[in-house]
Amino acid sequence: MAAKHGDTVTVHYTGSLDDGTVFESSTDSAPLTFQIGKGQVIHGFEKAVTGLASGEKTTVHIPAAEAYGEYREDFVIHARPSDIPPDIIPEAGMELTLHQDDGGQIPVRVTSVTSDEVTMDANHPLSGRTLTFEIQLVSIDT
Repeated sequence: MAAKHGDTVTVHYTGSLDDGTVFESSTDSAPLTFQIGKGQVIHGFEKAVTGLASGEKTTVHIPAAEAYGEYREDFVIHARPSDIPPDIIPEAGMELTLHQDDGGQIPVRVTSVTSDEVTMDANHPLSGRTLTFEIQLVSIDT
């Protein structure tokens, strides 16, 4: 039986970048369970699992458009230090959450801090990158 839209599947995976750097893996932890067609994982990953049978393995290269999207310069935010709440001392690498007027929240990473400017990036850390996944379908629950 092959995995199809609507099935709940359990997989083991290892995700890496073009240079071989592993950014995430389930091999030393619990496998990942998700329902195909619900948008719980990136589109390219879901597409790669669809059609696999239990126990089957695949390696797939997922372009940015089917992963976390292209890197967008308009997602880089430049703010004055005075715009940051006084209880937060921003440092490069820090993750913050911006609160929108409509109640929405935007996760950002601080990329640089000067006396005049705090630069934050709302792009996903893997945006703009082709991702490689080694996937093994452990089980299918229809």
